[in-house]
Amino acid sequence: MALTRKMLKGLGIEDEKIDTIIEAHTETVDALKKERDTYKESADKLEAVTKERDELKAGGDYKDRYEKEHKAFEEYKSGITAKETRAAKEKAVRAYLESKSITGGNLDIAMRGLSAEIDAAELDGEKIKDTKTLDELIGGTYKGLIVTTDTKGADTPKPPVGNQTVTQEQLDAMSDADYYKTAYIAAKKG
Repeated sequence: MALTRKMLKGLGIEDEKIDTIIEAHTETVDALKKERDTYKESADKLEAVTKERDELKAGGDYKDRYEKEHKAFEEYKSGITAKETRAAKEKAVRAYLESKSITGGNLDIAMRGLSAEIDAAELDGEKIKDTKTLDELIGGTYKGLIVTTDTKGADTPKPPVGNQTVTQEQLDAMSDADYYKTAYIAAKKG
């Protein structure tokens, strides 16, 4: 039942008092409406905050997210370190093979075949600590990759001996020992 002027008049209340009652009632209703609107705004905000909280929970809490990101970063860092270590080992093995006369294309072939040995290698600075495995491979499987070079002196013809006139046939017939002996004697004579 609503509070109206008609109802108050029916109760036998005077017009002056009806106006006072209606005014007080209006103030009370307006205050309650204002309070209701405040609660409604808070409820709307609560709904948005609840939605945001639920989204954050769906993504995991901060600790889980931190640990996940930290783990990914550590994996990235260890991957970089592993690449740098692998590059240093490859450089050391390459230098060692070159010192054993495996060069050029043969070096590339050997490097492709030494993946497991490179991974297992331990470095002491920029050099390999233990070369036993590599030495065994160089002496066996990779023996054919060793490049050998022969150094031969220039072939010089025999010059004339002293002031003597010697023909090419005589020079060719002479042994080296005889030639140098004759040249030595001629040089002494002067």
